[in-house]
Amino acid sequence: MIEDTIAKIEARLKAGEAIHPERKEELLQLLATLKAEMATLPQAHREQAQSIASFAEVSTHEATRTEQNPQLLKLSLEGLSQSVAGFEKSHPRLVQIVNAISNTLSNLGI
Repeated sequence: MIEDTIAKIEARLKAGEAIHPERKEELLQLLATLKAEMATLPQAHREQAQSIASFAEVSTHEATRTEQNPQLLKLSLEGLSQSVAGFEKSHPRLVQIVNAISNTLSNLGI
């Protein structure tokens, strides 16, 4: 399930014509790192990991829309940041990656 969500995000990024190529590459690299980090999570954390992946998908959707709604983008990014709450101690790398994705998406300047 998480893998499917990440695949959808990757497809949306690759198809995103409004994204500058450098930003697109940066996001794809961050996504690959997120995918690898998610794969190392114990089964007990899979539900929360799915929540993180889902918020990442919504945030990517909002950031890559042709006609953006800044309020929806802000809300989706806040949800993404909140979804990693509780992982800071046990999975600091995951939190770092999600924060980098959030920052990159919010700074797209579309």
